[in-house]
Amino acid sequence: MLDGLPPWLTNPLSLRLLRILIGLVVIYAAVWVVTRRLTPRIQDVDGRYRTRKLVILLGYTVAAIYIAEGLSDRLGGLTVAFGVAGAGVAFALQEVIASVAGWVAVLAGGFFRVGDRVRLGGIRGDVIDIGILRTTLMECGDWVDGDLYNGRIVRVANSFVFKEPVFNYSADFPFLWDEIVLPISYRSDRVLARSILEETASAVTGAYAESAAGAWAELVMRYRIEPARLIPFVTLVATDNWLSYTIRYPVDYRSRRGTKDQLYEAVLNAIDNTAGRVQLGSTTVELVGVPPVTGHQADSHARKG
Repeated sequence: MLDGLPPWLTNPLSLRLLRILIGLVVIYAAVWVVTRRLTPRIQDVDGRYRTRKLVILLGYTVAAIYIAEGLSDRLGGLTVAFGVAGAGVAFALQEVIASVAGWVAVLAGGFFRVGDRVRLGGIRGDVIDIGILRTTLMECGDWVDGDLYNGRIVRVANSFVFKEPVFNYSADFPFLWDEIVLPISYRSDRVLARSILEETASAVTGAYAESAAGAWAELVMRYRIEPARLIPFVTLVATDNWLSYTIRYPVDYRSRRGTKDQLYEAVLNAIDNTAGRVQLGSTTVELVGVPPVTGHQADSHARKG
């Protein structure tokens, strides 16, 4: 009955490879259906991302097991050859292996998660994907001032977690301390100036201080760390030219630039309403006159130059 079939169809190895190929196609189709048809129905963005990555990883695992099972009797004689070649492959792909180890460390050690804002390998941005070899960031800053996206997507090798510090802006304590410095003239009412700055800082950043207090309490329970001052406060330094007031306040890591804008706007409006009792300090250079330069003096300066 098999006489009319091509020779390769009667070869046991060919049949086994064909069966493996068909199985891989089925696995790929199943992964495609789940990731493209089912996971988009998950409303939670973080849950949808994690489910998609889990399905893809599970697909790779099942495919590898299926291939190993299909070729198990053929792989026994290649054990020694694989062992000899393995050392060379490990040396040639040491960066790849380090990146895979970094991926395992990121997932198991909690260095960062998708959605965290980090500084990794000298790049600052939000983590939008964690792959086996690379972590993908939506970059912030660089030629753009503040913490705004610049539109550049950067992929950093996972091996960097073993080589450089990983700065996480949002992991255990999603708040930062920020400051603005205002020069106030010596002619101003110092008591009124401090009062304006303290009241404005509390009005603009008070909600952040309350939220930060709860997050800090959890941090104190988890780590050996001292209590910190979380309410906004004002400090004063006297300089040669003016009184330098510094407002220090906690702020959500995503709202640093916008909060600073609100603070400056509120402070300037409050100063305008003091009818001159509080004034900003500034350095003014006034040019009162320039002595006339005659033609003889101009020629003399030209010859000296």
